[in-house]
Amino acid sequence: MKNRGCKGCSDSYKVTEEQIQRILAAPMFQYPVSVSDDVYEARLSECSACPKLMDGTTCLVCGCIVRVAAKYRNRSCPNANDRRWHAEEAAEA
Repeated sequence: MKNRGCKGCSDSYKVTEEQIQRILAAPMFQYPVSVSDDVYEARLSECSACPKLMDGTTCLVCGCIVRVAAKYRNRSCPNANDRRWHAEEAAEA
């Protein structure tokens, strides 16, 4: 099982669009846990220009699925040497 740099996946594992959509449709990605659509799109844009993005889905720094991690309000870009976006303040209840 060859590992190509991802934190936990082998070459043969690929995250599908269907899997990502199913994850993002979960109730846990609703306000106030998630960022607004505008912030989400800006985060994805920053990630798409990052050399640490693998296969358009995975961050080589932390191994996360970028489209999932970018949705969380309390997450920030994991690349300490080139942080492309930051966590937001907690939403008021």
